[in-house]
Amino acid sequence: MSGNSYLYRKLHSLLGVIPVGLFLLQHMLSNYEAFRGGAEGHQAFIDRVHWLNSLPLVLLLEIVGIYLPILYHGVYGLYVAFQSNNNVNRYGYFRNLLFTLQRITGVITLIFIVWHVFETRIQIFLGNTTHEELGVLMHDIFTNPLWFTLYLIGIICAVFHFSNGMWSFLVSWGITVGPRAQRISTYVWLGVFVVMSVMFILTMIAFIDPQFQDTSVLDLTK
Repeated sequence: MSGNSYLYRKLHSLLGVIPVGLFLLQHMLSNYEAFRGGAEGHQAFIDRVHWLNSLPLVLLLEIVGIYLPILYHGVYGLYVAFQSNNNVNRYGYFRNLLFTLQRITGVITLIFIVWHVFETRIQIFLGNTTHEELGVLMHDIFTNPLWFTLYLIGIICAVFHFSNGMWSFLVSWGITVGPRAQRISTYVWLGVFVVMSVMFILTMIAFIDPQFQDTSVLDLTK
Protein backbone atom coordinates (compact mmCIF):
# COMPACT_ATOMS: atom_id res chain seq x y z
CA MET A 1 0.00 0.00 0.00
CA SER A 2 2.85 2.35 0.87
CA GLY A 3 4.38 1.70 -2.54
CA ASN A 4 1.11 2.65 -4.24
CA SER A 5 0.90 5.76 -2.08
CA TYR A 6 4.37 6.76 -3.24
CA LEU A 7 3.37 6.33 -6.89
CA TYR A 8 0.11 8.24 -6.37
CA ARG A 9 2.00 11.16 -4.80
CA LYS A 10 4.58 11.18 -7.59
CA LEU A 11 1.83 11.20 -10.22
CA HIS A 12 0.03 13.96 -8.32
CA SER A 13 3.25 16.01 -8.21
CA LEU A 14 4.06 15.42 -11.89
CA LEU A 15 0.55 16.29 -13.10
CA GLY A 16 0.78 19.56 -11.15
CA VAL A 17 3.57 20.57 -13.52
CA ILE A 18 2.69 18.68 -16.72
CA PRO A 19 0.10 19.40 -17.95
CA VAL A 20 -1.70 21.45 -15.26
CA GLY A 21 1.10 23.94 -14.65
CA LEU A 22 1.79 24.34 -18.35
CA PHE A 23 -1.92 24.93 -18.94
CA LEU A 24 -1.90 27.72 -16.33
CA LEU A 25 1.03 29.37 -18.12
CA GLN A 26 -0.68 29.03 -21.49
CA HIS A 27 -3.91 30.42 -20.06
CA MET A 28 -2.02 33.40 -18.67
CA LEU A 29 -0.27 34.17 -21.95
CA SER A 30 -3.46 33.77 -23.99
CA ASN A 31 -5.48 36.07 -21.77
CA TYR A 32 -2.61 38.55 -21.58
CA GLU A 33 -3.29 39.32 -25.25
CA ALA A 34 -6.12 41.48 -23.92
CA PHE A 35 -3.54 43.80 -22.35
CA ARG A 36 -2.80 45.27 -25.78
CA GLY A 37 -5.83 47.39 -25.01
CA GLY A 38 -8.97 48.47 -26.87
CA ALA A 39 -10.15 46.79 -30.06
CA GLU A 40 -6.65 45.46 -30.79
CA GLY A 41 -6.53 43.66 -27.46
CA HIS A 42 -10.04 42.29 -27.96
CA GLN A 43 -9.15 41.01 -31.42
CA ALA A 44 -5.87 39.47 -30.24
CA PHE A 45 -7.65 37.69 -27.40
CA ILE A 46 -10.37 36.27 -29.66
CA ASP A 47 -7.76 35.25 -32.27
CA ARG A 48 -5.94 33.25 -29.58
CA VAL A 49 -9.22 31.66 -28.47
CA HIS A 50 -10.00 30.65 -32.06
CA TRP A 51 -6.49 29.27 -32.57
CA LEU A 52 -6.73 27.11 -29.46
CA ASN A 53 -10.15 25.81 -30.43
CA SER A 54 -8.99 25.04 -33.99
CA LEU A 55 -6.45 22.48 -32.76
CA PRO A 56 -7.12 18.91 -33.98
CA LEU A 57 -9.20 16.82 -31.56
CA VAL A 58 -9.46 19.80 -29.24
CA LEU A 59 -12.22 18.28 -27.08
CA LEU A 60 -10.21 15.09 -26.57
CA LEU A 61 -7.12 17.16 -25.77
CA GLU A 62 -9.09 19.15 -23.20
CA ILE A 63 -10.51 16.05 -21.52
CA VAL A 64 -7.30 13.98 -21.48
CA GLY A 65 -4.77 16.78 -21.24
CA ILE A 66 -6.55 19.23 -18.92
CA TYR A 67 -9.73 18.10 -17.16
CA LEU A 68 -8.71 14.58 -16.09
CA PRO A 69 -5.26 15.68 -14.82
CA ILE A 70 -6.85 18.59 -12.93
CA LEU A 71 -9.48 16.23 -11.50
CA TYR A 72 -6.85 13.75 -10.28
CA HIS A 73 -4.52 16.46 -9.00
CA GLY A 74 -7.37 18.24 -7.23
CA VAL A 75 -9.10 15.23 -5.66
CA TYR A 76 -5.88 13.52 -4.56
CA GLY A 77 -4.59 16.90 -3.41
CA LEU A 78 -7.62 17.22 -1.11
CA TYR A 79 -6.85 13.80 0.33
CA VAL A 80 -3.21 14.73 0.93
CA ALA A 81 -4.19 18.11 2.40
CA PHE A 82 -6.31 16.53 5.11
CA GLN A 83 -3.82 13.72 5.82
CA SER A 84 -0.58 15.74 6.04
CA ASN A 85 0.92 17.46 9.05
CA ASN A 86 3.52 20.19 9.35
CA ASN A 87 7.10 18.95 9.70
CA VAL A 88 8.73 21.35 12.14
CA ASN A 89 11.75 19.11 12.59
CA ARG A 90 12.72 19.14 8.92
CA TYR A 91 11.56 22.62 7.92
CA GLY A 92 11.32 25.92 9.80
CA TYR A 93 8.32 28.10 10.50
CA PHE A 94 8.42 29.91 7.13
CA ARG A 95 8.42 26.73 5.05
CA ASN A 96 5.68 25.18 7.20
CA LEU A 97 3.63 28.35 6.78
CA LEU A 98 3.97 27.98 3.01
CA PHE A 99 3.04 24.30 3.36
CA THR A 100 -0.18 25.30 5.14
CA LEU A 101 -0.91 27.98 2.53
CA GLN A 102 -0.31 25.36 -0.17
CA ARG A 103 -3.11 23.24 1.22
CA ILE A 104 -5.49 26.17 1.68
CA THR A 105 -4.84 27.63 -1.79
CA GLY A 106 -5.22 24.16 -3.30
CA VAL A 107 -8.79 23.91 -2.01
CA ILE A 108 -9.64 27.46 -3.11
CA THR A 109 -8.03 26.92 -6.53
CA LEU A 110 -10.03 23.74 -7.16
CA ILE A 111 -13.29 25.55 -6.34
CA PHE A 112 -12.24 28.50 -8.51
CA ILE A 113 -11.40 26.28 -11.50
CA VAL A 114 -14.76 24.49 -11.33
CA TRP A 115 -16.54 27.86 -11.13
CA HIS A 116 -14.50 29.39 -13.97
CA VAL A 117 -15.02 26.38 -16.26
CA PHE A 118 -18.75 26.48 -15.55
CA GLU A 119 -18.92 30.20 -16.39
CA THR A 120 -16.96 29.87 -19.63
CA ARG A 121 -16.49 26.48 -21.25
CA ILE A 122 -19.74 24.97 -19.99
CA GLN A 123 -21.75 28.01 -21.09
CA ILE A 124 -20.27 27.69 -24.59
CA PHE A 125 -21.14 23.98 -24.61
CA LEU A 126 -24.72 24.76 -23.53
CA GLY A 127 -25.03 27.37 -26.27
CA ASN A 128 -25.48 30.27 -23.85
CA THR A 129 -22.49 32.12 -25.28
CA THR A 130 -19.92 31.79 -28.07
CA HIS A 131 -16.15 32.02 -28.39
CA GLU A 132 -16.58 35.47 -29.96
CA GLU A 133 -18.53 36.63 -26.90
CA LEU A 134 -15.95 35.51 -24.34
CA GLY A 135 -14.45 38.99 -24.25
CA VAL A 136 -17.90 40.43 -23.49
CA LEU A 137 -18.41 37.80 -20.79
CA MET A 138 -15.08 38.57 -19.11
CA HIS A 139 -15.83 42.31 -19.37
CA ASP A 140 -19.15 41.80 -17.58
CA ILE A 141 -17.45 39.73 -14.86
CA PHE A 142 -14.60 42.13 -14.19
CA THR A 143 -16.73 45.29 -14.18
CA ASN A 144 -18.63 43.79 -11.24
CA PRO A 145 -16.60 44.60 -8.08
CA LEU A 146 -17.71 41.42 -6.28
CA TRP A 147 -16.81 39.09 -9.15
CA PHE A 148 -13.55 40.99 -9.73
CA THR A 149 -12.59 40.43 -6.10
CA LEU A 150 -13.51 36.75 -6.16
CA TYR A 151 -11.59 36.22 -9.39
CA LEU A 152 -8.61 38.08 -7.93
CA ILE A 153 -8.60 35.78 -4.89
CA GLY A 154 -8.94 32.69 -7.09
CA ILE A 155 -6.17 33.73 -9.47
CA ILE A 156 -3.72 34.70 -6.69
CA CYS A 157 -4.39 31.36 -4.98
CA ALA A 158 -3.87 29.45 -8.25
CA VAL A 159 -0.59 31.23 -9.00
CA PHE A 160 0.69 30.75 -5.45
CA HIS A 161 -0.29 27.07 -5.51
CA PHE A 162 1.59 26.60 -8.78
CA SER A 163 4.69 28.58 -7.76
CA ASN A 164 5.06 27.06 -4.30
CA GLY A 165 4.15 23.67 -5.75
CA MET A 166 7.08 23.97 -8.17
CA TRP A 167 9.41 24.44 -5.20
CA SER A 168 8.05 21.23 -3.66
CA PHE A 169 8.23 19.42 -6.99
CA LEU A 170 11.93 20.20 -7.39
CA VAL A 171 12.62 18.96 -3.86
CA SER A 172 10.55 15.78 -4.10
CA TRP A 173 12.07 14.82 -7.46
CA GLY A 174 15.61 15.30 -6.16
CA ILE A 175 16.46 18.34 -8.27
CA THR A 176 17.08 20.79 -5.43
CA VAL A 177 18.59 18.61 -2.71
CA GLY A 178 20.66 20.97 -0.58
CA PRO A 179 19.74 23.96 1.63
CA ARG A 180 21.44 26.42 -0.74
CA ALA A 181 19.66 25.06 -3.81
CA GLN A 182 16.35 25.12 -1.99
CA ARG A 183 16.93 28.69 -0.80
CA ILE A 184 17.71 29.85 -4.34
CA SER A 185 14.64 27.98 -5.59
CA THR A 186 12.54 29.84 -3.02
CA TYR A 187 13.65 33.20 -4.44
CA VAL A 188 13.14 32.06 -8.03
CA TRP A 189 9.59 30.85 -7.49
CA LEU A 190 8.73 33.86 -5.38
CA GLY A 191 9.73 35.95 -8.40
CA VAL A 192 7.61 33.76 -10.67
CA PHE A 193 4.66 34.21 -8.32
CA VAL A 194 5.01 38.02 -8.43
CA VAL A 195 5.41 38.20 -12.23
CA MET A 196 2.51 35.86 -12.98
CA SER A 197 0.24 37.60 -10.47
CA VAL A 198 0.97 41.00 -12.02
CA MET A 199 0.31 39.68 -15.54
CA PHE A 200 -3.02 38.15 -14.52
CA ILE A 201 -4.08 41.32 -12.69
CA LEU A 202 -3.16 43.51 -15.67
CA THR A 203 -5.22 41.18 -17.86
CA MET A 204 -8.22 41.49 -15.55
CA ILE A 205 -7.95 45.27 -15.66
CA ALA A 206 -7.61 45.19 -19.46
CA PHE A 207 -10.93 43.34 -19.78
CA ILE A 208 -12.66 46.30 -18.12
CA ASP A 209 -12.04 48.37 -21.29
CA PRO A 210 -15.43 49.25 -22.88
CA GLN A 211 -14.13 47.90 -26.24
CA PHE A 212 -14.72 44.39 -24.84
CA GLN A 213 -18.46 45.07 -24.76
CA ASP A 214 -18.69 45.17 -28.55
CA THR A 215 -18.09 42.16 -30.82
CA SER A 216 -18.79 44.24 -33.94
CA VAL A 217 -15.20 45.59 -33.79
CA LEU A 218 -13.83 42.08 -34.38
CA ASP A 219 -12.57 40.78 -37.70
CA LEU A 220 -13.87 37.22 -37.57
CA THR A 221 -12.58 36.41 -41.05
CA LYS A 222 -9.05 35.90 -39.73
